Amino acid sequence: MRKFVPLGNEALAQGALDAGLSGCYAYPGTPSTEIMEYVQRSQEAAERDVHREWAANEKTALEAALGMSYAGKRAIACMKHVGLNVAADPFMNAAITGAHGGLLVAVADDPSMHSSQNEQDSRYFAQFALVPSLEPANQQEAYDLPFYAFELSEKYAIPVLVRLTTRLSHSRADIETRARIPEKELNLPANPLQFLLLPAISRRNYAALVEKQREFEVESEVSFLNRYENGPDKRLGILACGLAYNYLMENYPDGCPHPVLKIGQYPLPSKLVGRLVESCDQILVLEDGYPLVEEKLRGYPFDAGKVRGRLDGSLPRTGELNPSLVAQALGFEPPGPSYPAPDIITGRPPQLCDGCPHGDSLTALTAALEDYSKGRVFSDIGCYTLGALPPYSAVNSCVDMGASITMAKGAADAGLRPAVAVIGDSTFSHSGMTGLLDCVNANSPVKVVIVDNETTAMTGGQTSPAEGHLERIAVGVGVPEEHVRVITPLPRQHEQNVQVIREELEYEGVSVIIARRECIETAKRSRKAEKAAKNGG
Repeated sequence: MRKFVPLGNEALAQGALDAGLSGCYAYPGTPSTEIMEYVQRSQEAAERDVHREWAANEKTALEAALGMSYAGKRAIACMKHVGLNVAADPFMNAAITGAHGGLLVAVADDPSMHSSQNEQDSRYFAQFALVPSLEPANQQEAYDLPFYAFELSEKYAIPVLVRLTTRLSHSRADIETRARIPEKELNLPANPLQFLLLPAISRRNYAALVEKQREFEVESEVSFLNRYENGPDKRLGILACGLAYNYLMENYPDGCPHPVLKIGQYPLPSKLVGRLVESCDQILVLEDGYPLVEEKLRGYPFDAGKVRGRLDGSLPRTGELNPSLVAQALGFEPPGPSYPAPDIITGRPPQLCDGCPHGDSLTALTAALEDYSKGRVFSDIGCYTLGALPPYSAVNSCVDMGASITMAKGAADAGLRPAVAVIGDSTFSHSGMTGLLDCVNANSPVKVVIVDNETTAMTGGQTSPAEGHLERIAVGVGVPEEHVRVITPLPRQHEQNVQVIREELEYEGVSVIIARRECIETAKRSRKAEKAAKNGG
């Protein structure tokens, strides 16, 4: 046993390793990325040969984790909340197949959208799929959780969703580790039909899943993650979910005078909830994300006006919680502590790094399009999305991973000529290839600009799954080889690059233009590493 001070993501990763993890599967996405990165850096994981390679997307990551579970070993699939949308097909169906070896789906939600398109709450996905979900309140719980979650998964042969949020994922606290558990041995399911979702089998499996719901609730009633703390002042009872429990405690450093029900496991423990509701005049629900618990409580057989939270305005309907917002909901005056930024800190709008190749790519694209009307460039998820802002103002959309190509196709189908998609190399391999195939099959005159900076830059510089393969992929799905063009986005090659793009804009078919130059940040790190190696450092 030892003590160390990890991020919440790192605590979860170390807990999974110590709980007998055999495989970690993930696609990078803030705020979840550090889970996989920690496993990849782990000497223990290397010595045990724990599988720890990035997947092409979240769907393939979860399907591979399900395959490891099928083989009887413990696996975890990691992603951010919008990544669960990509993995929704295997996630929903894995609830019907069930698990064999322990299977965790770790999802990091992003309340307030610090680095995301939305702030959806993954607890609803667990409710939708009828599987248990766990929500640690601190780093120690994040570490302890996999020991319990893997056992829960194997006890009921069910995937378990683990929900983190940005503040927990990216904050540090000291934790104490446990004795390690050895990995499970390879063994296949006793029921050879368990993972075969033909309708007749699916119906039986689904009926069994529904039957387990009461057992899942019983587990929640006794879970170490759920705890009732009595208090003398019963004018108010507080139900605090996950990290929100810490925000509550920050406002009561000497102990909360009100009864508190701390929730970290779902489905909700109805007996504990009933005890709180029956003993208190009003109920304040603190939950980071959507009002899932508050909505459920309003369905209980009592005056709905007794419940306060995000739905009645006691807390903001959107954005993440913090101690000051909780203080306001508690009626404190002044409303909790304030942490003003020092005068030396000034706001800065997001922008591309100096020397970023995407800036030169977007500048060339804008120049090539100067004879056309505005509003015909569809962008995607990545650093290059910042091309929507000044000084570039070069792109017109950003919806979800891969949508640039398919939206451009739809616009081309509507008659927009030319329609241009801008997509990164990693995003293209994640979910752009299928859209390109649609364009080829329909011979849509879409111009796909793959801005290839040879890395997954926005999440820290992971290797792109398609590195070294982009030209062959484009030709392989049917783009004519002569219309797969490669340019180098540098100021000195601006005129040449503009000419290439103009030629492809005039072509009445599918084109792929690969703008390839290494990310300026990974190039700096590479040069620094080379210098250190040369100097023997």
